[in-house]
Amino acid sequence: MTSQSPRHALVGWALMVLGVAGTAGAGTPGEHAPTGLLVFAAASLSDALEEVDRAFTARTGVRVNASYAASSLLAKQIEAGAPADAFFSADRAWVDYLDERGLLKRGSRRDVLGNALVLIAPADSPLRLDITPGFDLTAALGGGRLATADPDSVPAGEYARAALTKLGVWQRVSGRLVRGENVRAALAYVARGEAPLGIVYQTDAQAEKRVRVVGVFPEDSHPPITYPVALTVRARPEAARLADFLTGETARQIFTRYGFTALAASPPDLHRPGATAALTEPPQRGAPAP
Repeated sequence: MTSQSPRHALVGWALMVLGVAGTAGAGTPGEHAPTGLLVFAAASLSDALEEVDRAFTARTGVRVNASYAASSLLAKQIEAGAPADAFFSADRAWVDYLDERGLLKRGSRRDVLGNALVLIAPADSPLRLDITPGFDLTAALGGGRLATADPDSVPAGEYARAALTKLGVWQRVSGRLVRGENVRAALAYVARGEAPLGIVYQTDAQAEKRVRVVGVFPEDSHPPITYPVALTVRARPEAARLADFLTGETARQIFTRYGFTALAASPPDLHRPGATAALTEPPQRGAPAP
């Protein structure tokens, strides 16, 4: 018998959380306790969204559980039948992926947050870099490797590859990556001193005291980093209240404090499937264009 992979383990863990969510607030017959909700959310949202969820529960009495991982993995879990109420992705492409398969509730999709892409080093590193076309990232790495989320499937890694390609340095460093299963894994490699440099979101760097930002990637070096939220077709009625709360003033203040950019409210379904331009290569193995 083969051992269980980390991804399969995460699926099992998520389904266990689902069981908890499904019984949240359950009481004796005749009680009308609030139903718990389950949100599948990008790993980079974990700190801020935990606080937002607590604020939502305090206001509405509806409990929220969240499962955090790479947006790609979470989308695949929803496709496989995991009963999430909402999907909060780190890019539009994986929302497109679910929308094209009829797994999202029409009219529920909206862009919520923006972010920035940064180069980080351990907190005690003296390095500083100007991130400009052709910058010498190879020399900055020395004999070490560059930590990123997996650029073949995870949004943070896809944004990193797009930026490095636009700046003309991808080919020089692509063979020296240490690939994390999500952006928080890439952050941890640098925080533990296992990689001298890493590429993560600005919000991740802000959340980890053991790293510091050594450079910020120009906004025009990669597609806009956008976090959309959408309800799944199986979402419970309370999920619509959560989606509204995520774009309200209380949530905006929390997200901004954690370093996110709160986007102006947009009409639901502004971005239809297929509208997202590919970051790099065409889709592989049934995945959407990054």
